[in-house]
Amino acid sequence: MENIIKSFWDRNKIILKSFFIGMLVLLLLIPAAFIQSLVSERQSRQQEAVGEISSKWAGPQTITGPAIGIPYTEMVTVDNKTVETKKWAYFLPDKLNIQAHVVPEKRYRGIYQVIVYTAELQIKGAFDSLRIVELNIPADRLLWNEAAVFFNISDVQGLREEMILHLAGSDLDLVPAKFSTDQFKNALSATLPVSFAGTHVPLDFSATVQLKGSGNLLFVPAGKTTTVRASSSWPDPSFAGSYLPDLRSVKDSGFAADWKVLYLNRNYPQQWKDNVHDMDKSAFGVNLIVPVDAYQQTTRSVKYAILIILLTFTAFFLIEWVYRSPIHALQYVLVGLALCLFYTLLLSFSEYIGFNKAYLTAALATILLIAWYVRSILRSAKMSLFVGSLLTLLYGFIYTLIQLQDYALLMGSIGLFITLGVVMYFSRKIKWTE
Repeated sequence: MENIIKSFWDRNKIILKSFFIGMLVLLLLIPAAFIQSLVSERQSRQQEAVGEISSKWAGPQTITGPAIGIPYTEMVTVDNKTVETKKWAYFLPDKLNIQAHVVPEKRYRGIYQVIVYTAELQIKGAFDSLRIVELNIPADRLLWNEAAVFFNISDVQGLREEMILHLAGSDLDLVPAKFSTDQFKNALSATLPVSFAGTHVPLDFSATVQLKGSGNLLFVPAGKTTTVRASSSWPDPSFAGSYLPDLRSVKDSGFAADWKVLYLNRNYPQQWKDNVHDMDKSAFGVNLIVPVDAYQQTTRSVKYAILIILLTFTAFFLIEWVYRSPIHALQYVLVGLALCLFYTLLLSFSEYIGFNKAYLTAALATILLIAWYVRSILRSAKMSLFVGSLLTLLYGFIYTLIQLQDYALLMGSIGLFITLGVVMYFSRKIKWTE
């Protein structure tokens, strides 16, 4: 019986060893999955830090306005009774120009970095006229003494100074919760001077807004013609919202972007009555982001774990059978665990020294450890150098794929094709029928 087992092993040892290596690769995906979970947990903690700082600083900001609202009365029939009810008519400016200068700041919560900003907005424009006649509202139904100006800032916690709107020679102090309508529930507002009742002359306005925020800075194109220019020293903007800038310049020293949006590009009118529009859907602007943070890059690198493990084990397998250097199953396991520990090293170091330096440190430590181990078990400096060079090539290849956002699939496919060709070349020397 013992001779039969030995004979079976001798005839099929290559296939059995291949099967063992394949099973080991699949088993090593379990710790890789745990590492992926650990990366997600650390990323969640970072997001909690971002949320905590944003709640105390200010959240994403969306700027809407100014807009003029004029209440009016209308007779409606309810339960066979005719009653008088109050409704609102809204008027948006004909011209709206915003100049935004954004100053980014880095804040830290423990080891986590959060990007926030302060912005100075110079807002100018004009209501050429209030075309009330187009809404078919009788003049005697308008409640001019309750007319208001609305200016909406999504997170008023970010205001650094009082909000003063200069409108046709009048200085209006915009305050929260003075007026509340279905369209502008939580907007800053002020009473529109009664002297503007029925006027047909342009109402020029201007305002300076000192604002704090984090993440997005968006603008609603409330004007019949809305122009926005945003500039900052932040080198990695992400242009967000419904419209991309018409002109933009992004350099290491910062960015500048210009938008021009017409009322024809939106899905709501310049004036309307008795209706509510979701104006925020048309907002556009910029998001100050960290382009690809360490957690995103680490997540992408973990996804290539099976490739690193499989190719390394394939190299060991070829060394074992081509050069007649037996490698014990336990030694395969230890090398596989070393390859998995690379990712924990990468994650832990990247939180302190950044992804690039962490990748270099973790890769160098893993390569030296495995090369030393190969030297010890095979008693060959040549094989140690070969394995070290192979791992250097693999980790360099994976690093390149992580950095290449648009060409990762192309380069990965070419790299795998070349790798398969190399493996097929060396596998020619294996005598499968031994």
